[in-house]
Amino acid sequence: MSFTLYPAIDLRGGRCVRLVQGDFARETVYGEDPVQIACRWEKEGARWLHVVDLDAAKTGDLVNLSAVQEILHGVSIPVQVGGGVRDLKRLEKLLSLGVSRVVIGSAAIDDPLLVKEALRHYGDRLALSLDAREGKVATHGWLETSENRVEDLGCEMADHGAETFIFTDISRDGTRTGPNIAGVRALAEATGKEVIASGGVGHLDHLTALARLAPLGVKGSILGKSLYTGDVDLQAGLLAVTEGGR
Repeated sequence: MSFTLYPAIDLRGGRCVRLVQGDFARETVYGEDPVQIACRWEKEGARWLHVVDLDAAKTGDLVNLSAVQEILHGVSIPVQVGGGVRDLKRLEKLLSLGVSRVVIGSAAIDDPLLVKEALRHYGDRLALSLDAREGKVATHGWLETSENRVEDLGCEMADHGAETFIFTDISRDGTRTGPNIAGVRALAEATGKEVIASGGVGHLDHLTALARLAPLGVKGSILGKSLYTGDVDLQAGLLAVTEGGR
């Protein structure tokens, strides 16, 4: 039973930052050198990295593309990248640079035909990010909230070939108060696909609770603020999900 931890590197202005509940006004800078941070997580045992261009998510401009490239060159483990991927050209650009998996979020609402086409061509190299605010999908760096229910959109995209989803409960992101176990489980059960949980992890018990859902399709967790504050040690987390998820 496999459960993967994804250390998160959120980029804003070329620096590694964390936001609270997606609020750009509540930013903490955790490093000026994202490559150094990426190498640290790889050295500590990470098998994947999760990189987000926050500037691109907000504005659509790939502001941090050079930082993404430097991370890709600096590590040997696979990297998934999201933020501002709203057309095939940008998707293909990231794949051509060596990104292992591209994360698409807002486009699933703004341009579902584009996402369906992308799934036809690159389905196994895409993850659909479904970010929830009170059960509805939020978009554009979480600045807007649609009327689409998370499970409904997930099922629609699964019908078109989506194999991997990232579920984030925005109200818990950066709070370390615990993941939305019910929401993660509901998406996995509704779609029958792989779900990566994001938001709210604050200690090892949260990770083991998620790892126990692996048989249902919950196959990983993204770790952000809890890693940077030291509330969760990556090596301890890797051991916890291996033992606790059995």
